[in-house]
Amino acid sequence: MPVRRDLWILLSVRSIRAVGFGFSAILLGLYLQDRGLPPLQIGMVIALGLASASLTGLAAAKGQHWYGRRRTLAGIGILMAACGLILAFASPLWMFVLAAITGMMGTAGTDTGPFLSVEQAVLADAATPAGRNRAFGRYSMTGALAGAAGGLLASFGTDVAHIQSLFVVYAVIGITTAILPLSLSSAIEGQPEAPVFGSLRPLIGLTALFAVDAFGGGLVARSLIAYWLHLRFGANPAILGPTFAAMLLLGALCYELAGRLGDRIGLINTMVFTHLPSNLMLLVVPFLPGLWWTIALLIIWSAAQSMDVPARQAYVVSIVKPNERSGAVAVSGLARGLANAVGPAITGAAIQTAALGTPFIVAGITKALYDVALYYGFRRRRGDHEISPNAKRTMRQRSPRRRSSDAFQNPSHRRTRRPRHLSSGVSAYGAGHGAGHPPIEHVRDDPPRLELRVRHAACNRSCGGDLHLVIDHRCARIQGPAENARKR
Repeated sequence: MPVRRDLWILLSVRSIRAVGFGFSAILLGLYLQDRGLPPLQIGMVIALGLASASLTGLAAAKGQHWYGRRRTLAGIGILMAACGLILAFASPLWMFVLAAITGMMGTAGTDTGPFLSVEQAVLADAATPAGRNRAFGRYSMTGALAGAAGGLLASFGTDVAHIQSLFVVYAVIGITTAILPLSLSSAIEGQPEAPVFGSLRPLIGLTALFAVDAFGGGLVARSLIAYWLHLRFGANPAILGPTFAAMLLLGALCYELAGRLGDRIGLINTMVFTHLPSNLMLLVVPFLPGLWWTIALLIIWSAAQSMDVPARQAYVVSIVKPNERSGAVAVSGLARGLANAVGPAITGAAIQTAALGTPFIVAGITKALYDVALYYGFRRRRGDHEISPNAKRTMRQRSPRRRSSDAFQNPSHRRTRRPRHLSSGVSAYGAGHGAGHPPIEHVRDDPPRLELRVRHAACNRSCGGDLHLVIDHRCARIQGPAENARKR
C-alpha cells in the first residue's frame, strides 16, 4: 500500500499539472483563432485533443503493467512538455494536430488525460474503504484549487506573445511532473504481475451512459465556453481568467462536499441529484441578456456539475477488482473521451453558422437524459465500500442496548407468538422424533436468555403442567413440577 509521502507527491504532481491545464483550457480557443484557424478547425483540434486524452489513458493503463506506475507517470509528464513546446511555436494546422495527439492539451480542464488511469488506481489502493469517497473528493478538490490559480494566470494572456510565453511555462510544468514521480516509493506499483484489464461486463451499461454524458459535455467544454463568451459578448482574457478561476474555486469546495454527501446518500444519488439541476441550467444560458448574468449562472452551473466527478471516479474503481482498477478507469475514460470528442466539432460548426445557443440546449437535454437513465439503471447497484441507507438504519436500530430487567420479570413484557405445530418427524428436540411431539407454545428470545415453553400432549393428563426449557449463557435446564423434571 502506498505510504503517506507517496500520496503527498502524487497530489503535488496533480496540483502542478492542474495549473497548466487551468490556463490552457481558457486560452487555447483564443490562441487558435489568433493563429488564423476558423471555428470549424478550432473545434476539430479540440475534439482531437479530447479523443487523444482518452486513447493515451488506455495506453497508460497498459504501460503501467509493462514499465510500472512511476515510469508511466514520468512519460506522461514528457508528453505534457512536448505539447507545451509545440503549442508555443506552432503555426500551421498540422502542428496543432500533433500537439492534440499527445492527449495533454488540457482542453476539458483538470480531470481529463492519460494520468487518471494511474493516479486513481493508486488513490483507491491507498484509501480505506470507509474513506474512499472523501479521498476522491479531495483529489478533485486539489486539482480544482490549482486549476483556479492557472485560471488567474490566463488573465495575462492578452496577446499572442504572452500566450506563447505561458505555453513555455506549460512545457516547464510538464518537465517538473516528469521528474517528481520518479521519487515515489515502490509501494505504489500495486500488483504488476496481475492483469490490468479484466471482465468488462460490470462496465458495459455504465460506460455507455458515461459516453452519453460525455457527448453533452463535449458540446460545452471549457475551451469552447471561453471561446463562446469571447464571440458572444466580446469577453477578453482579463475577464475570462478570473471567471474560470471563480468557477474552479467554488467547484473545489463542492468536491469536498460531494465526498461527504456520497457517504450519506450513496454515490449514484450524489451523481444524479447534483448533476441534474446543473444540466437544466444549461438550457437557460443562451437566453441570458448580458455578460455578467451569463457569468454568474455559469459559475453556479460549474459548481453543481463538478460534484458528479469524484462520485463517478469512486464508483468506477469500486465495482471492479483492485488489480483491474486502472483498466476500468481507462476503459470508461476511453468511452467518455471518444464521445466527448464529437461535441467540439459540432459546436464549432454551430458557431460558424451563427447558431450560438444550440450547443447549450442540446447539451442540457442530453445530460439530463443521462441522469435519469443512470438513476433508474444503477440506483440499486452499490460500490464494494458502500452500505445502503436502509442497512445503516438497521445497524443503528440493532445497536446493543441493556434492556430493562422488567422484561424478564413482568410477563406482560414477554413477546409471544401464536402456537405453531411442528411438521411430522420434527420436534422441539430435533428431527427424527416422530409425530405427536410437543408444539412450541411461547418463545422468548430476549438475550441473554432463551425460553421455550413446551406442552407435551402425551403426558399432559399425568403430569398436569407445562415444562420449560430454559437456555441462557450459563446452562440449559428444564423447569417444571419436580416429578416431571425427574421423568424428563
